[in-house]
Amino acid sequence: MPHMVTMGNGQSQSIQEMLGCIERYNPDHLKTLEAYVEEQAKNNTYDLEANLAVLKLYQFNPHMLNYEITYTILLKCLTNLPHTDFVMAKCLLLPQQMKDETVQTIIELADILERTDFTLFWQRADVNKSLFRHIAGFHDSIRKFVCHVIGITFQTIRRDLLKELLGGIEDSTLDKWVKQNGWKNQGHLVMIASQDEKIKTKNITEKIEFDNLGGLMAQCL
Repeated sequence: MPHMVTMGNGQSQSIQEMLGCIERYNPDHLKTLEAYVEEQAKNNTYDLEANLAVLKLYQFNPHMLNYEITYTILLKCLTNLPHTDFVMAKCLLLPQQMKDETVQTIIELADILERTDFTLFWQRADVNKSLFRHIAGFHDSIRKFVCHVIGITFQTIRRDLLKELLGGIEDSTLDKWVKQNGWKNQGHLVMIASQDEKIKTKNITEKIEFDNLGGLMAQCL
């Protein structure tokens, strides 16, 4: 059932309908939108537009700022990498949000992921594990991003390295990710894909008819 908000005229609209009109800037809807953010974290769903609307409302109404909701929105953005959701959300943060220690920690985690230093990310994530406890599917969403990077980078990779990059997972869990991505186990290696087709130089041949060339030659005379 969609979340509903009550308009000033007493009528109800879904959040998606509300976001398409001027009512998205009405601070009276903030509590409903914040509850929607918490539901996304609990149910492993995601609505970027609604989450950005919350941050925009905080910009217009700093006295209504909720740091816990801010953390959740930023962390949910990380679950949608490699898309640029986190950058968009970061651009909407108020100065006091940017100075917040937890926000700085999340930004640091985002920077580490952007650098694809996955081993360091899992180390920092382990230290800050309380940040993610309320976000269902967070770790698997990050692993999905890791697999995306591996898929466009490697032709083969050692199983032990792949396990490390995916957060020190067990062999059985690794096999599930290998199967899910269409990779193949070959002893201590995992075959990812041939990158030849992605980097192969292509020869482009253009055909010019003589009739078309005749006019051009006449102009050069």
